[in-house]
Amino acid sequence: MMKGLKKWRLFSLLAALTVFLAGCGQEGLSTLLPAGQVGKDQFKLLMLSSGIMLLVILVVVIIYVVAIVRFRRSKLGEDFVPKEVEGSHTLELVWTIIPVLLVLLLAVPTVYYTYKLSDVSAMNEVNEDGESENLVVDVTAKLYWWEFEYPNLGIVTAQELVVPTGEKVYFNLLAADVKHSFWIPAIGGKLDTNVENVNKFYLTFDKESKDVQDGVFYGKCAELCGPSHALMDFKVKSLPRAEFNKWVTAMQATGEETTDVAAAGQGEELFQQSCIACHATSAVGEGGDKAGPNLASFGDRNRVAGFMDHTQEDLVEWISDTQKQKPGNLMPSFGEQLSNEEINSIAEYLMGLSVEK
Repeated sequence: MMKGLKKWRLFSLLAALTVFLAGCGQEGLSTLLPAGQVGKDQFKLLMLSSGIMLLVILVVVIIYVVAIVRFRRSKLGEDFVPKEVEGSHTLELVWTIIPVLLVLLLAVPTVYYTYKLSDVSAMNEVNEDGESENLVVDVTAKLYWWEFEYPNLGIVTAQELVVPTGEKVYFNLLAADVKHSFWIPAIGGKLDTNVENVNKFYLTFDKESKDVQDGVFYGKCAELCGPSHALMDFKVKSLPRAEFNKWVTAMQATGEETTDVAAAGQGEELFQQSCIACHATSAVGEGGDKAGPNLASFGDRNRVAGFMDHTQEDLVEWISDTQKQKPGNLMPSFGEQLSNEEINSIAEYLMGLSVEK
């Protein structure tokens, strides 16, 4: 008796926690708070399938309760034998037609949205001047970071995707090493990035990221890819088209001359000696030119290495021992090669690389 009571208490506690925790979604991260039309369409399918499931559960529970109450032994006696319904054509039709209707109710909108959301025919449309009419971003997933190339704009960035609001943004998805999966929960569903083929889809960003918590939408790798899979994050900044154009212009300007930052001197010199082989500080170029992330706008980022606080202290920790922070990543640690003063100089230089300030 006591064991059964404890089980019911545990069940009640879990049910209460489920209801309570359902309201804890973060706006920039939750699929239940969509901030783009793709996410909203997918949310409709989620609600539809959940509604059908709930309907089926309620009907089954009601039938179960009615059967228990109406045909209980204490009411009808020990010798009661229920009426045989074997071979009833009416019942057979009912429990055949109803499931078929439920499946059709779910299948029709699912097929519709599947074709709608996979339509990337407009990706290659050009205007009279031969310029692309839509924004295209080439996404390359790497261990354990993300590269974003804007081929029609001639710029590359990493770890933070910057996009305009109110229009479709088309993506070419590719992996450089192992299978990953590109996912921005609040904007739309995930799609795998493969080594051997390019996957394509589009997303829309209806809300400016500055209006959500932390000022960014959160992106994730949704495919187990190694020991630091859980730390393979990226951030998304969505801006009005005019602000996005300014950002593009500023990024394109990083290729004109060496970035003038306050920390130029020892920090920049050390960076040129130790880091320039893997990291670019100009956003102009093609993706894949460097083994490491592009750092042209490092000072504008929301996080260090995708998950650490964006402070000089955390950057120093990252440079000193990258494997401690993100096991399995391909960046070497410099804690034994450089002094604390030298690492601090490099960190100060990197924190000054900005196109937004």
